[in-house]
Amino acid sequence: MTTGGLSLSAIADHLAPELDRRRLADLHDRLPADAPADWRAIAAIVALALPNRRCIGLSGGQGAGKSTLAGLVVQALALVGREAVVCSLDDFYLVKRERLELARAVHPLLATRGPPGTHDVALALAVLDDVLAGRSTRLPRFDKGRDERYPRSRWPIAESVDMLVFEGWCLGVEPQPEPMLRSPVNRLEAEEDGDGRWRAYVNAACADYALLWQRVDWWIYVEVPDMDAVRRWRMAQERALASSRRMSEAELDRFIAHYERLTQWQQSKFAAQADWRLRLDRDHRVIGF
Repeated sequence: MTTGGLSLSAIADHLAPELDRRRLADLHDRLPADAPADWRAIAAIVALALPNRRCIGLSGGQGAGKSTLAGLVVQALALVGREAVVCSLDDFYLVKRERLELARAVHPLLATRGPPGTHDVALALAVLDDVLAGRSTRLPRFDKGRDERYPRSRWPIAESVDMLVFEGWCLGVEPQPEPMLRSPVNRLEAEEDGDGRWRAYVNAACADYALLWQRVDWWIYVEVPDMDAVRRWRMAQERALASSRRMSEAELDRFIAHYERLTQWQQSKFAAQADWRLRLDRDHRVIGF
């Protein structure tokens, strides 16, 4: 059976060769047929190969398909009788008022959500710890169209789950060595962070996330082919939104530039440290590990 770039069997041979192929194929085929085939394969393998894991960390560049994969993992686990929920790092963004305060006090670029330093790490730790301890807790949700967190009354409740799937573009990130911060990586940094204050603040903030990463007991890294692919994938996501919520191409380019430095750093540093590394081609197919 082929799954896109590689066959289901080939993916399993690399990630979990001990799995029963008939059971794996059956679970794969019970997942939604319109979902990406490679992601169905990975989700089925996670559900069968990692029965004792409590927190799966899913990291990788923007537009790589992490949210889709996370949702399929939850569905695959349900099919084998396990309860799982997804937490996205995106849902722990600081609210707009807090980011605007940072922008005034530290650097204007901190008004834009996404990089380390723009999340409520304390809230994320509290929620993850509650979920992993089996306590009933509400899972924050962030409205990207409004650039604000949804009211608490609209947060779903999680209780007694078997696995937490924690996903985000910079999960597992560590600070860069200081010499790497000196040269800008793109036009945004060169023109709007000429003295390096923003990138230094973001880099220092990376250390504040270390306790969050310690909650993860299995890492999956989704490696994007390059930033051009990220731009194309993110543009496709934007086009699926209502026009009133959609960024223009220029706005999207500027937004992605906030992420470029650490996306490249993750690829050079963290990819080799993950338990599973999934290399994608420009069509979102898994082509290597």
